[in-house]
Amino acid sequence: MIKKPSPIWIIFFTILIDMLGVGILIPVIPLLLTDPAYAYHLPLGVSQGYIILGFLTAIFPFMQFIATPILGQLSDRIGRKKVLAFSLGGTALSYVIFAIGIIFKNIPLLFISRAVDGISGGNIAVAQAAIADSSAPQDRAKNFGLIGAAFGIGFIIGPFLGGVLSNPNLISWFNATTPFWFVAILSTLNMLSVIFFFDETLKEKMKGKFHALQSLINIKAAVLSQKFRAFFGTTFLYTAGFNFFTTFFGVFLIKKFNYDQGGIGLYFAFVGILIALTQGLIVGFVSKRMNGLRTISIALFVFAITLLIVSQTNVQWLLYIITIPQCIAIGLIMANLTAVISNNALDNEQGKVLGINASVQALAQSIPPIISGYIAASIGAYAPVLVAATIVFLAGISFVTFVAPRFRKTTISH
Repeated sequence: MIKKPSPIWIIFFTILIDMLGVGILIPVIPLLLTDPAYAYHLPLGVSQGYIILGFLTAIFPFMQFIATPILGQLSDRIGRKKVLAFSLGGTALSYVIFAIGIIFKNIPLLFISRAVDGISGGNIAVAQAAIADSSAPQDRAKNFGLIGAAFGIGFIIGPFLGGVLSNPNLISWFNATTPFWFVAILSTLNMLSVIFFFDETLKEKMKGKFHALQSLINIKAAVLSQKFRAFFGTTFLYTAGFNFFTTFFGVFLIKKFNYDQGGIGLYFAFVGILIALTQGLIVGFVSKRMNGLRTISIALFVFAITLLIVSQTNVQWLLYIITIPQCIAIGLIMANLTAVISNNALDNEQGKVLGINASVQALAQSIPPIISGYIAASIGAYAPVLVAATIVFLAGISFVTFVAPRFRKTTISH
């Protein structure tokens, strides 16, 4: 009799494949929409391409913003297994639709694909719940750390794979659709592993009122929260600034440094490695010497300064040099933001506060890509990076002025 794998490992591969899919898009989509010299370029002018890229990027986090709480509630009622299998099937379908959209140069199909994947990508909350279900209290930190590793590995490998699998110079039958067929197959295999090998982790099904608009309820709660309003506002600014940076950075690399899909993939893999090293090595070192509030305060301003330098540089080696402190700053912010809010929330409000924070972040990911598209079309591909620097700088001022003084005592006492 074949022994079933641990639910933790199935969830690990679920998250890994989700992030592979996100990463694989990074080298391919900017070329499809904004580089007329690319063989699979869609029939768009450059300015049109920038605007379409913005909307196409935005639809994924927006649908995730709506779907994540719904899938989470659904999994509490019908079980984790059914929701995970359904969402993985949706992910596989979304990549098939995207590949067909590329073949027929059909832009509406690309939008349908990203919307379906955004809904399916709401399975992150379900995966986290399944880990909590199946982990003893003393093992939860370790198991959640494994999920963090899946995020990192997926983001490192994804852009590299996207660059390699879409490059016909390496293998003649590789093209812009190959990465999407590849992830569709992986998602299908993962769905089958959930159906045949994943044992349901939910012990007791929940009953009660179902909130289809839980994301909007969370945003309202963020605005009305006296204790955490400033923190949620700062999180919104930082996340928005980060997404102004990432949405058009592939285009920035194409226009400023003449990168192809391979160059974009290698650069973002370099970024992923640096962030993973920061979270694995530097976060622990810094946390022993500096509290989370001070770390975030410094890291936000370092991130803003590096964005400003990157937006103005024309030298490739300088881009890579500046990327090192930039990624260290990003890694420190990512590791400490959730810890700060968790440390300041009461035990009985942890789930609620972290859920609100997740909704704030998802909404902040949805708005910048659209604005970035119009800014890039009007000014140039470097402009969204400059806007990102300004917004992250404002996030730093907000954090130092409104968040750190309010939370300082409770954080230091932990």
